[in-house]
Amino acid sequence: MNDSDRARTASLAALIRPLVAPPQAAVRKAALRDIAEAVKNADCGETWSALTEIHDDLAPFMASVFAASPFLKDTAFRDVRRWLDILAGPPAAHFNSIRARVSELWRSGEEAVVAAGLRKARAEVALLVGLADLGGVWSVEDVTRRLTDFADAAVSAAANFLLADAAASGAITLADPDIPCRDSGWIIIGMGKLGAAELNYSSDIDLIVLFDPDRARVADRDEMGTFFVRLTRRLVKLLQERTGDGYVFRTDLRLRPDPGSTPLAISTPAAFQYYESSGQNWERAAMIKAWPVGGDAVAGAAFLSELTPFVWRKYLDFAAIADIHSIKRQIHDHRGHESVAIAGHNIKLGRGGIREIEFFVQTQQLIAGGRDPDLRGRRTIDMLNVLAAKGWIEPQAATELARCYRLLRQVEHRLQMIADEQTHTLPDDDDALDTVARLSGFRTVKAFSAALRAAMETVRDHYIRLFETAPPLSASIGSLVFTGDDEDPETVATLAELGYANPREVSRTVRGWHFGRYPAMRSSAARERLTEITPALLEALATSDNADAAFNAFDRLLARLPAGVQLFALLGSNPGLLNLIALVMGTAPRLADIVTARPHVLDALLDPAFFGRLPDRATIETRLDAMLVGATALEEVLDRVRIFGKEQAFLIGIRVIAGTVGARAAGFAYADLAELLLARLLEHVRAAFESVHGRMKKGRIALVAMGKLGGREMTAASDLDLMLLYDFDESEPASSGEKPLMGTQYFARLTQRLIAAISAPTAEGALYEVDFRLRPSGNAGPLATHIKAFTDYQAKSAWTWEHMALTRARPIAGDASLMAEASAVVADVLAGPRVAKKIAADVLDMRALLEAEKPAEGPWDLKQAPGGLIDIEFIAQYLQLAHGAAHPAILDTETETVLAAASRAGVLPPAEAEVLLPALRLLQRLTQILRLSVGGAFSADEVPKGLLTLLARASELPDFATLDAHLRATEADVRAAFVRIIGKVPPKPRA
Repeated sequence: MNDSDRARTASLAALIRPLVAPPQAAVRKAALRDIAEAVKNADCGETWSALTEIHDDLAPFMASVFAASPFLKDTAFRDVRRWLDILAGPPAAHFNSIRARVSELWRSGEEAVVAAGLRKARAEVALLVGLADLGGVWSVEDVTRRLTDFADAAVSAAANFLLADAAASGAITLADPDIPCRDSGWIIIGMGKLGAAELNYSSDIDLIVLFDPDRARVADRDEMGTFFVRLTRRLVKLLQERTGDGYVFRTDLRLRPDPGSTPLAISTPAAFQYYESSGQNWERAAMIKAWPVGGDAVAGAAFLSELTPFVWRKYLDFAAIADIHSIKRQIHDHRGHESVAIAGHNIKLGRGGIREIEFFVQTQQLIAGGRDPDLRGRRTIDMLNVLAAKGWIEPQAATELARCYRLLRQVEHRLQMIADEQTHTLPDDDDALDTVARLSGFRTVKAFSAALRAAMETVRDHYIRLFETAPPLSASIGSLVFTGDDEDPETVATLAELGYANPREVSRTVRGWHFGRYPAMRSSAARERLTEITPALLEALATSDNADAAFNAFDRLLARLPAGVQLFALLGSNPGLLNLIALVMGTAPRLADIVTARPHVLDALLDPAFFGRLPDRATIETRLDAMLVGATALEEVLDRVRIFGKEQAFLIGIRVIAGTVGARAAGFAYADLAELLLARLLEHVRAAFESVHGRMKKGRIALVAMGKLGGREMTAASDLDLMLLYDFDESEPASSGEKPLMGTQYFARLTQRLIAAISAPTAEGALYEVDFRLRPSGNAGPLATHIKAFTDYQAKSAWTWEHMALTRARPIAGDASLMAEASAVVADVLAGPRVAKKIAADVLDMRALLEAEKPAEGPWDLKQAPGGLIDIEFIAQYLQLAHGAAHPAILDTETETVLAAASRAGVLPPAEAEVLLPALRLLQRLTQILRLSVGGAFSADEVPKGLLTLLARASELPDFATLDAHLRATEADVRAAFVRIIGKVPPKPRA
């Protein structure tokens, strides 16, 4: 028997060559004990023993896998016999039997049977593919092909069932009842990795659903569109609804033409009309991977064939080529210098990632595929080889990129098989990163990081070389002459064409720069550098919808710069940074104001590590302490804290705008910064206060954060919800200083001083707005609260809404003993027994009151809108109050952590978590950007188009129209979840 015959017939257990590095001995022993218990409980001990006696590596391999992947462990232990059957049989044959079984599911005629069968098959495939992947049995290409084959079979089975069911009701006549999809006119196109047969381990599937009115035999032809939309909606539900058996595939229909205004299923004539008249170049790139995956395959192939002229152009269209190049360049123009991080790095979208290889291939395909059909393939590695064979890229480039692609896809699969999550981001946490490293076959994070960084740097370097020879993002922009005193008419005309409303004023200002009217341009070297970057600068600023406003903001920046050579040189060598500054000037007025007021914040951008990982809290604390060295007077401390706080907030904000920091990480960073600033201010305010009024005997204070600061979900515009608790020895009611104060008055005055230190405007402005209304009794109560009074109030008198607010309470500064005491009080209150129905009624009343007093201004009122952030936060708070006593693990101050823990604890159904967690992340991403960019209410018609593009890109959607539609759908889904979990919001609060 030769090797190929053996590979076909040998069992999976026999073929395994482990690619997983073993965990620590204690962890491995625990995993082996879990396996032994599972096989014993399933009465499969003899089968397991037989397998492990024949295959020595099997038990250590499975222990290593299960120690690293809770998902694979749970899937295996859910059906031990199935797991052992997978190990005992030939993997390819086993997969083929699953696929054959799935293909026949539709014949049962019962939706529940089809749904359950698909979900159980999906779990079986996930286990089989995961073990064959980690065991070195199947290559990356084998894994992605099998995952795609199963998806094709699942979509086809679901489509066949739905068509047969519709035919049984008389709604449609089938050309071939034994193969319902054949000649049905219902077309299901797979896009992205599904269309390319490159699905990842926990992939969503992107579909475009069409119908051919000439082929479909629908009974009511006037309602054909409605019929196919209804059918498509059932298809999505059949595939992605979570049941007790899990789900099949999360399904995304947003790549269809104009998703913001078109139905879920579109007629082929309407689709053709869209692509011919409005199709974008990014859609051409997307269509490279399109392939019929279900429904009427012949009609699907005919549709794609007819679309060929749209995707593949016969002649080189350099404007289109520039646009295709710009798709990826725009992403990286805002991701900083060419550094490649590991912890927290997105291996799909980040620098040197999977998407970069795909764009490398797709841009070359779009340039040359119109004339050479051989370049129209869908699979990335196949096309790398063809491009090399045809001379479009060097063979070495193809070899290296293919190797890197395989490694990155392997790591992507490892990330996803840990918990069956559609993630592409490496963990920030060292322990979690160690798990990914071991699953990837590396014994240490250091070795894993070195290999991965080398691969991503290789990808990055090839991509950069590709674009060095690419056409510029725009052709020569025309005459730009700024010498002499006279206006150059051609320069004015060029500026007008770029989009400047007042080109003469812009020209006059630039001439002033070159005349050295600002300190930054006094040296000849600075003026030379500025001359070099002026065309690119003017073009970058013109990308804003309000080019003049962006230009004027940059002019204000130059006026304040003490020197310009270093900045101009940096901008000249880093076009991405130039575009980033233009983006800030045109779309983020809050950041622009900070830059123009304090130009030296740009110094941080000189550090190549700036766009990498955010500095940790200890680093920020060290920098703050260095800033305060030598500041003796309280007024000087206040000014320095304001300077430092605004600069650090700017650095967080520019990372958000650049896309290098996610919304959640930004919320943490803003909160960490606020906590450090408050802690230092409290120290200095307290010292100054005690120098006059002395100390209270055994006096202790605890500053408690509430709201967004407490939940570590701050934005650039967040105010601070705070509460100050105190305690002292009441045997001595007065303080010890020259001007003694009584206890209550003492701590109230101290609180007033702290509020002023935070919010009063100094020469450097205010630091934060402060709100103390969440203290017991609100504004009617004392400004500072005794710990005993706080404890009694929360136990006996607090309303439900106050306990909701308490879910975010977190001591952040003061005396450690009282901070710990306050934390214990909060924990005891939240873990107390409650009646869920009473809590639900109170939460609904609170929501109704907010809707009455602060009605939303539309779906883009992301906080107040029905289905917005408040709904999600209220759900998390309700779950904590209703179930915290039984499930203390769900008690946390951060909303995302609460929802995830509630899902794990079983008090939040998985289907609801599937809605709420992505919605929360989307709303937080949008909120972070809007708080940096818009002062008041958001109106898409009134903001620069650049901001709309930025919002869409941050949401990983192709354009703002798609985002707008997605946001509305998301909010509707969240409100529906709110109603299912808590109840329907009454039209007004109950009396």
